[in-house]
Amino acid sequence: MPKMKTHSSAKKRFSRTGSGKVKRFQANMRHMMRNKSNKAKTRLLGSTLVSDADEAKIKRLLCI
Repeated sequence: MPKMKTHSSAKKRFSRTGSGKVKRFQANMRHMMRNKSNKAKTRLLGSTLVSDADEAKIKRLLCI
């Protein structure tokens, strides 16, 4: 049986934490920034964890 390949777009968008959870970046930070308040832009900085409902799907794409 051949090896499983990692999904190319998933490996660019997601990464694993030390405890095995999946980390992602926030959406809505690409354009139209002048319409967003400074508070909203600050809240969207950085990364967050993937929801529990989607974590199994993402792990399957990443071959974890």
